[in-house]
Amino acid sequence: MLVSDYNYDLPEERIAKFPPKERGSTRLLVLNRNNGEIVDSYYRDLDQFLNPGDVLIINDTKVMQSRLFCKLSDGRKRELVVLEKHGDEPQRVMYRGKLHDGDELTIDNNTIKIVKILGNGIAEVESEMPLAELAEKYGTVPLPPYLHRDATEDDKKRYQTVWAKNMGSAAAPTASLNMTDELLERLRQKGVIVRYLTLHVGLGTFLPIRSDNVEEHKMHSEWFNIPEDTLDAIKSHEGRIVALGTTVARTLEYYGKTGKTSGEDDIFIYPGFEFKVVDALITNYHAPKSTVLMLASAFAGWDNLKNAYEHAIDEKYNFLSYGDSMLIC
Repeated sequence: MLVSDYNYDLPEERIAKFPPKERGSTRLLVLNRNNGEIVDSYYRDLDQFLNPGDVLIINDTKVMQSRLFCKLSDGRKRELVVLEKHGDEPQRVMYRGKLHDGDELTIDNNTIKIVKILGNGIAEVESEMPLAELAEKYGTVPLPPYLHRDATEDDKKRYQTVWAKNMGSAAAPTASLNMTDELLERLRQKGVIVRYLTLHVGLGTFLPIRSDNVEEHKMHSEWFNIPEDTLDAIKSHEGRIVALGTTVARTLEYYGKTGKTSGEDDIFIYPGFEFKVVDALITNYHAPKSTVLMLASAFAGWDNLKNAYEHAIDEKYNFLSYGDSMLIC
């Protein structure tokens, strides 16, 4: 199976560069994965497409302000993005600009030493103050590189879900950015069961698939936890299990595959995968040849998904992190 088979033409003007003025005012395409039928709607009307007894599962991770602007000893500026740390493994960052083993960077008199360049723009580092604390004190929002802009004060609020609680993500679970408290309350009033889990979005979100052979790609692990009340809802549900975002889908399917409810999740879902837990998926529009596009393709079927993407482009939907969403059911 080739990664290049999962490609499409994404016009630059269809990429949402900023969040919508009002959270939840975005559009929603509803795709029937059984027959390919498409319905155009709005995210705020999601409650019209979910039923009493459905279990909507949401990721409550919180995005770190992990983008740090530092200086080398000669004054040259360098940008780092603090990556998630797993157990006792070394601290890693993504970097922009040239760096070498042994380089020292400073940020307000705090030193970060480059221990080892690992390749692909990633380095192992050491610092006196833990990087998580440096990020919290001096960092800014780690906007996706394709936005080609610095974060604003608005991004600090909008590149975060309204329920974000457990700090640890290097990027936002973007399908959740359009969800509002008001819509969640309407869903609960309708009888939809809302439950939470945590998956800290990490390194795998940033890295492209470097081999055209799908089976050769190795996903980096991300920490997750599924609480007891969420497990109870999964086991006793009468309606559908609805995953809000690919992060939730990965976590639930890792649980379905291994039975594990906490730990490190490195599952890579691509076409041919058999879903055991998720019945419906709410997700944004993903970049060509990305791991998340392949997950959506596995769930919807590539022909259905590509047709829906082409329809969305024709109808001027907005794509990627700050864009519109789709419900695949």
